[in-house]
Amino acid sequence: MNILAPISSIMTKNLITVNEDDTLEKVKAIFDENKIHHIPVVSFKEIVGIISKSDFLHFLHGFSQSEADEYLERVRLDSWKASEIMTKGLAKVDSKEMIRNVLEVFKINRFHALPIVDNDELVGIVTTFDIVKMVLDNPVTLEDYSSANA
Repeated sequence: MNILAPISSIMTKNLITVNEDDTLEKVKAIFDENKIHHIPVVSFKEIVGIISKSDFLHFLHGFSQSEADEYLERVRLDSWKASEIMTKGLAKVDSKEMIRNVLEVFKINRFHALPIVDNDELVGIVTTFDIVKMVLDNPVTLEDYSSANA
């Protein structure tokens, strides 16, 4: 495992995104149809926010499962916009940033996802899942350990 490699080597590049004006119905459909936990909110190619699955579920909290409530849930999801529940003021990193530095950002801030941005354009995202996968798929070598402690 080379923690000195650029974060671009492990980031997710094929992103599913929404726009600020997209409804929460669309957000729900994305979460329901894909195995993801974070949806970047973009304006053109610039990230302006992020919606986590836990934030979205928190928004849905309180809905019961009766038929009348299902109708009201659909109406509510269709009237609320992504911009109304997204997290703003995000930390971002450049795709050339070393994995080691990104790990520090995760550790200090307890983030679960970090947008990767080059020249103000969203190019990827790295999540704690990506980090765990990297660790499990790439055991640490003696050379990696020596380089990290140099």
